[in-house]
Amino acid sequence: MISRLSLRARLAVLTSLAVAVAVAACAIGCWFIVRRQLVEQLDQSLSSPRSGFGGGPPGAQGGPPRRDIGSVTDICAQPARGSNNNDRFRDFLPTIQVVRADGTSCNPQDTTDPLVPTSSDVDVAQGRTNLVRRDGRTQSGTPMRVFTRRDPNSEAALSIAKPLDPINEKLDSLAVLLVIVSAVGVVGAATAGLLIARAGLRPVDRLTAAVEHIARTEDLATTIPADGHDEIARLSRSFNSMTRALASARERQQQLIVDAGHELRTPLTSLRTTVDLMLRSETTGRPLPTADKQKLLGNVKAQLVELTHLVGDLLDLSRPESAADARVVEDVALHEAVDSAVRRARLRGPGLHIEADVSPWYVRGHAASLERAVVNLLDNAVKFSPPDGTVAVLLNGGELTVRDQGPGIPPEDLPYVFDRFWRSPSARGLPGSGLGLAIVARAVAEAGGEVRLGPAEGGGTLVWLRLPGSATSPERPELSRDEPRVGVGEAGGRTGGEDAGGRG
Repeated sequence: MISRLSLRARLAVLTSLAVAVAVAACAIGCWFIVRRQLVEQLDQSLSSPRSGFGGGPPGAQGGPPRRDIGSVTDICAQPARGSNNNDRFRDFLPTIQVVRADGTSCNPQDTTDPLVPTSSDVDVAQGRTNLVRRDGRTQSGTPMRVFTRRDPNSEAALSIAKPLDPINEKLDSLAVLLVIVSAVGVVGAATAGLLIARAGLRPVDRLTAAVEHIARTEDLATTIPADGHDEIARLSRSFNSMTRALASARERQQQLIVDAGHELRTPLTSLRTTVDLMLRSETTGRPLPTADKQKLLGNVKAQLVELTHLVGDLLDLSRPESAADARVVEDVALHEAVDSAVRRARLRGPGLHIEADVSPWYVRGHAASLERAVVNLLDNAVKFSPPDGTVAVLLNGGELTVRDQGPGIPPEDLPYVFDRFWRSPSARGLPGSGLGLAIVARAVAEAGGEVRLGPAEGGGTLVWLRLPGSATSPERPELSRDEPRVGVGEAGGRTGGEDAGGRG
């Protein structure tokens, strides 16, 4: 039921309940403490020598009954004390009763409402116990406080009692007072709880209003006030961080759309021009020469390959991490992937000097992802190398380095080169979508390796990639895989290449 209430109402109700429980516990404890103290005072008055039942020297407790009462055996033959006094003082005098060992009892001659003896009184008369303090009653039902002590000179016990009505009246008055005070305290606590909840939840109301505004308008530039260091301020800062992350993601998506649209438009325009030219030549009756026609068809194929690569990059990066983990993990000959990428790079850069030194190395991973990562690295190097430059490729002991002689990477761009859809300002005018090194970083991370990128000595760019594996045959036990890491340290990184899509 309480879960259906608002947070403000729940706080007020819970505060009221907590105060009510505390006040009730204090009131009940106070009532029992006062009752105990009043009963103890009554017990002291009953056992006091002034009550007519003391012992030893005057003023001391214990010992035989005082002599002014007379012998215990003679009490039943005596009139009650105060019988000659005014009856209005009778309630202030104790009731006296003798309990014999056989269970019978006797009272002064004028006692009209004697006590009802109990087995505990008989035990005192028989000597099993020395004294008893108990709650009792008279034959008419009047509640009494009874003090019974054995007479050492006879086989009897003397009981002295006083009414409990004065104590009960005080306790009833105290109970009424405590109930009133408790009710006032609970009402005050409920009011205070409501006010405190309203004041304490005011920052939450502001936060809720801001979040609802963001959800309604999709304005991620809205900043939620986050003053102080309490939990609400921390929550506000967390929401601000979330909105900034969402705004950044939206900006990257928009940039991806722009870059992908640019990359798609260029080959599509070229394809359309080529197809229109070939169709026009057929419809006009002037067919193209065979050599020119073969060249145009080769251009069409190249453009289709470029489109295929771009779409593949987009699909690969859009795949969730869970889908990547579900793919088949197999033994991959990294050196063969490097050889294939080198051959492709030589075709793309006929004027470049591509030097390759490749040693056998086998890794466990997704074959297609690792091959695409290597191709992206070399295509990136070819793209940014000068026409007569040199690209050095070295694979040894699981470490792959690719060095070019291009313009290099600005130091301020190094922390961002492996981000998805990010391109450095110097590369935004070049073909590419900024996806290449993001694909490399993801493929290397899935294989449990690391990759770094940064300036090379003497100019250019150096890419360093390490993958765990073995130089022996792939017929070996499966390698253990640690947590994937992508290192972006002093070497930094970039994106680019035909599949990489541009530096940065």
